[in-house]
This record gives sequence, C-alpha cells and structure tokens, in this order.
Amino acid sequence: MTRKKVKLSFIENDTARKTTYKKRNKGLLKKVDEISTLCGIDACAIVYGPYDPQPEIWPSPSGVEKVLSKFKTAPEFDQSRRMVDQESFLKQRIGKAEKQLQKQRGDNKEKEKTMLMFECLSAGNIVQNNMSVGDLNDLCWMIDHNLRVIGRRIESLDSENIIHQNQSESQVMAAQIPMAPPLPLLPPPPPPPTVSDNDDEIAMMSRLGWI
Repeated sequence: MTRKKVKLSFIENDTARKTTYKKRNKGLLKKVDEISTLCGIDACAIVYGPYDPQPEIWPSPSGVEKVLSKFKTAPEFDQSRRMVDQESFLKQRIGKAEKQLQKQRGDNKEKEKTMLMFECLSAGNIVQNNMSVGDLNDLCWMIDHNLRVIGRRIESLDSENIIHQNQSESQVMAAQIPMAPPLPLLPPPPPPPTVSDNDDEIAMMSRLGWI
C-alpha cells in the first residue's frame, strides 16, 4: 500500500507537530546510518529540536568531529558544490512553482480557446465581440490546429479503407478462380514375373541338348 502524499507545511497543532518531529527524527537518523553502511561513506547528523535541551547527535560527538574536520580540509569548491542553504532552497521551490503555474495557465488558456471555438462553430459567428487581436490570433491557431488534426485523421482512415478494399477484392478474385480437377490415380505397377522351378529345369535340359 502506497503512502499518501504529505503536505509540506507547518503543523499548527502542538501535539501532532511533536509526534511528527520524533517520528521523522528517528527515521532521519536511521537513513543516515543506512547510507553510511551501504555506501561506505562518512556521515553525521546534528538535529536541534525544541523538545530536547541538547541536540541529538549521530553517531557520536567524536564521529561528528571527524566528519566535520574532513569536510573543512576539503577544497572550498568541493564544500560549496552541492551545498544548499535556506534561501537557495526557497528560490528553487519558488522557481519550480512558477513553472508549474505557467504551464497551468497555458493549459487553461488552451481549454478556453477550445470552448470558444466550439461556441463559434455552433453559433456560426464570433460570439464575443470584445476579443483582442491576440485572442483572435490564438483562436485562429486553435482552429487551424484542429483542422490539421482532422485532416491527418481522415487521411489515415482513407488509407485503412483502401487497404481493406484491396484485401476484399483479392479475396473475391481468389474465390472466382476455378479450381483444377484432381489428377487421376495411376494404377499400381504389375508385379515382376516369377520363375518357377520347372522352368529352370526345362531351360537347363535345353542347354544340355537333352530336349
């Protein structure tokens, strides 16, 4: 059973927020332990929570110091290559939301023009007289696009009909060709002549001159 999508927003209820914090904190530390074991990397976690007087550290204070020292000795480019702070994270989320909003606006505009096109086709004229030049151009593009789609569909159906018609004609022609009568069966060959013992004796006496 798949988990339902969680809405990423601040939890107003104190009890629910505390319960979620403890559950997610435990899962986060477990994931850090798993990725360190499976991938053989040095990892650490420091979680500052409002419900504990001391931050929770994994795997240990000495382990955290080891990882941080290794990180600080790395080149500055490697340190900041994949680093994301709160501001960068929010900018990424805002940029993603703006792209989704722009896409949704485009979809809504296309649906509006499609509905307007069908209304104009039903009425036989332009049903809105206050349309701007841009709206009219969009409507013309929508009509031309649908006409091209319909034309391609008609061509596809015509091709399919021609193929079916040729197959039907071939079947009719094959049915009209008379079948050749079956060839008569040949009689079996006669058995080879057999020579009896008396015939052998008569031939031997003839060669000896007795008869």
